[in-house]
Amino acid sequence: MTIKEAILKSLDEINGLTNYLEVHDHIVNKGYYDFGTAKTPASTISALLGDFIRNGDSRVKRIKQDGGTYSYYLTKNEQEIGIEILSGTTETTTSKPIKVKAKTYNERDLHKLLSSYLKNTKIYSKTIFHEQSKYGKDNNQIWTHPDMVGIKFLNLQTKVSQNFLKSINRVDTFKLSSYEIKKEINSDSELKKAYFQAVSNSSWANYGYLVAFEFSDSLSDEMERLNQSFGIGIIELNANPYQSKILFPASYRDLDFKTIDKLCKINKEFEQFIEQTDRLMTAQERYYKSTEKELNEFCDDYFENDTEIEQYCKDKNIPNGE
Repeated sequence: MTIKEAILKSLDEINGLTNYLEVHDHIVNKGYYDFGTAKTPASTISALLGDFIRNGDSRVKRIKQDGGTYSYYLTKNEQEIGIEILSGTTETTTSKPIKVKAKTYNERDLHKLLSSYLKNTKIYSKTIFHEQSKYGKDNNQIWTHPDMVGIKFLNLQTKVSQNFLKSINRVDTFKLSSYEIKKEINSDSELKKAYFQAVSNSSWANYGYLVAFEFSDSLSDEMERLNQSFGIGIIELNANPYQSKILFPASYRDLDFKTIDKLCKINKEFEQFIEQTDRLMTAQERYYKSTEKELNEFCDDYFENDTEIEQYCKDKNIPNGE
């Protein structure tokens, strides 16, 4: 276990607001990392916690306390900590990472990075393989397909409130998203082509996103204009998926059930994704955990730790910007 993995594991187990000294003590007491002869290991923990924030790692957030100190917590535990505790200002500010160009990896190699980023925000995602679809005579239907689909369930605090909302309007218990993924977008024409492909293949979803590993800095104004005009969000993917950023948020739209039905007819995996989603929403309480496990296993794999990410990027020749 690396020292960063030990920090993340400790934050998860502490499961609340904590400071660098408590994280250090937890690591030592659990034997997660051997600091050897290091003279100031607690200071090292403090610096690395700060690095999570400065590098825009979405797994960790912090709140400024009286006296200029900071308390840290895991993003995924945010709802369990409680809104009254988190009434301060959380910080996830990032400086833009420098990426080294590389064209030796495949576009689909980026899917696991995106699925890991989405999983950290509690979105289940699934790659949709265009080549497995049954188009019939209309091959142009490839523009109907997203590269990945995702679903996020509304996380209410009690089972009673969840069931009450379902009885009123089941559509409000989840949000479906669509993702169009590119390796890099370097010109205005590349941006427009990719963006309108995202517009086309996300017409059915609540939210649509264009995702790329690299955007040219010169495209920022045009990305903003397109986003304001058509509502497709833009995500910049990072080799450390938790440092990925939503450059422009997606606008909400009602689901297009006719297009969803069409996608179910031509693509079996999309149909199974919708079926698994429906099973989880309608599952009885005693079967909920097992049904959720089935959905998780059906969806795309994601990374368990930073070591896996580093090795994967190395194996796939994905530049890490360092």
